[in-house]
Amino acid sequence: MRLVGLLFLLSLAVFVYFRNAAAQPIARPPGVLCPLAPFQGAQNLPAAFEHEGYRLQPVARFALEARVLGKRLYSTDPGAKLAPVDLALGWGRMSDSRVLEKISISQGNRFYFWYTPDPPIPLQEIALSSANMHMIPATPELEQRLKRLKSGNIVRLQGYLVNVSGPDGFFWNSSLTREDTGNGACELVWVEELAVR
Repeated sequence: MRLVGLLFLLSLAVFVYFRNAAAQPIARPPGVLCPLAPFQGAQNLPAAFEHEGYRLQPVARFALEARVLGKRLYSTDPGAKLAPVDLALGWGRMSDSRVLEKISISQGNRFYFWYTPDPPIPLQEIALSSANMHMIPATPELEQRLKRLKSGNIVRLQGYLVNVSGPDGFFWNSSLTREDTGNGACELVWVEELAVR
């Protein structure tokens, strides 16, 4: 009986160790890792299409390479079936570890928050070089890959910014600029391609 108890405790310790290791941010060397702002274009957009019982209207082509500053999973809010993952992403100097070590970042209720008592770069640059984005995975495999991301990952993704309508008058529109903040400022991204490092 004592051996069974010891094996249980050992198994629990191994589980906790690997769960915590999986949640640890990825350390990156100093320097700008993702120098370019996201790409957005309105040419040759596909027609609206149905997904998971919602109607998605592409409003811009969208591509970016950015550092994951945070990830939040959603399962119970009205948009969770469609966009189960939010990513806080940074590019330019918001992908530099020297800058990020002086900024506190959190997410909740579909928002991304940052705080710094001693700004390492201008506050406007922080706002313009980072964003919270609601991810709509095109496939179940992409959904699982998005859910496995953690802070410090570098992601390259392609797809579309979309406006969404659904049952009972549901609607959710994407921001079309990186220069807005607050309610309605998040991008709603239909993700077709994802590369991670």
